[in-house]
Amino acid sequence: MPSVFFFSLITILKSSMIFDFNKTADISKWRVTDDVVMGGRSNGNFQLNAEGYGLFSGKVSLENNGGFSSVRYYFPQKETTGFSKFVIRLKGDGKQYQLRVKAMQDEYFDYIILFATTGEWQTLELPFDKMVPSFRGQLLNRPPFPGTSMLEIGFLIGNKKAESFALELDEILIQ
Repeated sequence: MPSVFFFSLITILKSSMIFDFNKTADISKWRVTDDVVMGGRSNGNFQLNAEGYGLFSGKVSLENNGGFSSVRYYFPQKETTGFSKFVIRLKGDGKQYQLRVKAMQDEYFDYIILFATTGEWQTLELPFDKMVPSFRGQLLNRPPFPGTSMLEIGFLIGNKKAESFALELDEILIQ
């Protein structure tokens, strides 16, 4: 029993909370960006639901060359050396999403990793070294996310389908 407690304590000490959703969480630094910035017609929304989870939902449209909706959380640049992965508790709708990270203010691209949802609550572990640089949907010939700092994270849906979506978020940690 003490070894389980010790392991749990080490895991907690080696974790850093990025965002913890609850009924009183301040989500004012979360912003939705849809393909309307390019003339598309997708419509995303972000709010706290009745249970206190972050709810990213809406409809992706392919009209006018559209096809994506995203939500981003902006925060002061955070030193992340010594961490190696995101740990995210979420409940999706069976669709595929991207986790997106911006490492430095002066970089024009994000690092992305795809993940599938099951329709049930999941705890995903998404390693930094599997996150690849991308700009406007194109992968770049650059090294993966170095994991030394970040100042923005987000979620994007863009599966080349017109579809409704819903992604509930409970907590986002790095370990």
